[in-house]
Amino acid sequence: MRTGPGADSAPAPAPTTSMFSSLKIRNYRLFATGQVVSNTGTWMQRIAQDWLVLTLTGSASAVGITIALQFLPMLLFGLYGGVLADRLPKRPLLLATQSAMALTGIALAVLTLTGEVQVWHVYLTAFLLGLVTVVDNPARQTFVAEMVGPDQLGNAVSLNSANFQSARLVGPAVAGVLITAVGSGYAFLFNGLSFLAPIASLLLMRTADLHKVERAPRGKGQLREGLRYVSSRPELIWPIVLIGFVGTFGFNFPIWLTAFVHDVYDSGASTYGLLNTLMAVGSLAGALLAARRATSRLRILVGAAVLFGALEIVAALAPEFWIFALLMVLVGMFGLTVNVTANSSIQMATDPAVRGRVMSLFMMVFVGGTPLGGPLFGWITDAYGPRVGLALGGAISLAAALGVGLLLARSGGLRLKVDLRRGHKHLAFVPKQREESLTAAV
Repeated sequence: MRTGPGADSAPAPAPTTSMFSSLKIRNYRLFATGQVVSNTGTWMQRIAQDWLVLTLTGSASAVGITIALQFLPMLLFGLYGGVLADRLPKRPLLLATQSAMALTGIALAVLTLTGEVQVWHVYLTAFLLGLVTVVDNPARQTFVAEMVGPDQLGNAVSLNSANFQSARLVGPAVAGVLITAVGSGYAFLFNGLSFLAPIASLLLMRTADLHKVERAPRGKGQLREGLRYVSSRPELIWPIVLIGFVGTFGFNFPIWLTAFVHDVYDSGASTYGLLNTLMAVGSLAGALLAARRATSRLRILVGAAVLFGALEIVAALAPEFWIFALLMVLVGMFGLTVNVTANSSIQMATDPAVRGRVMSLFMMVFVGGTPLGGPLFGWITDAYGPRVGLALGGAISLAAALGVGLLLARSGGLRLKVDLRRGHKHLAFVPKQREESLTAAV
């Protein structure tokens, strides 16, 4: 299998007939409807949680600690969540995890609305939510294949991201209004109740229409088996490495945006909600563009990651608020392109029997790196300012993208060709064998 930047990461599935072709499938349509309601609540809670912690402590580091605690379970136990997702029936598993996530939102709402909330309460609920996510995330990611089948998998993965980002258009804006008008508690309450929608959608599905996927039997060594499977395939290991760097160092936006709003622009929760909404506009555009593509190419992944890192550096240096805000649209678009392209290419290149473990590793490095990056960049942002923190995160993401791109080219038997002649493509990856043959002929 070719694994260079110009190669497909997997055999191309049947081309989709439209951007929204997966929605023709009833079970997936129910799933998507439930998720858009729940995702709206999730974004409302994210904004309210970050702003509540900043209000209680006045520290960007405290926001970083909250984020770290929410994603620490994924770093510690993420691979075990993938084993459970491969072993257990996913629909009942998701009913349990979605119910548990509803309870964490309602508990935080009660504490906030009664005026009893303290920062350690937020830390605890964030950690508990992270524990549930360890199982929910790989189960939800891999359940998509059971709903739509292999031909529509790439399209459905892209539409899932579009679903999440469309909710991000609404959630932050509504959260900003609610926080300003009545406080954070009602945003937490909405999030808790919003999980009724995905629970109802799971109950209404026709189980006979689900595509049967062979579940992994209970046995020893399943975790090691999954790691060996990934390590032997360059088309899996290098995208996962890249997404790990980008997720750990480049996706610390709750820290950076709260600090930019609070310290640089001297504004409030409504401005924070606006910036998140603008990022969502770009992310939604990136997701919909990905849904139009029939295949996921690794060169798109690397190119999007390069632009993502470069745009973060430029945004950090933006002199005016409106320039910074517009750049957030582009950052959101290319950041989402990185996520969706990596997700769909990895799923389509993975055997269904180990897909849960592979996707748990993907999510572990993407969001599990936050317990490392969150506190680190919270401290850097407090000590040196948000501009330095954002620029450094972008520089690390850019360097990782360039490094992984060169490694993928090397593993795919390609080399970078530089041609400065007029009318020729100045930079291009070409097969080494072809270049050596041309040299020999000369």
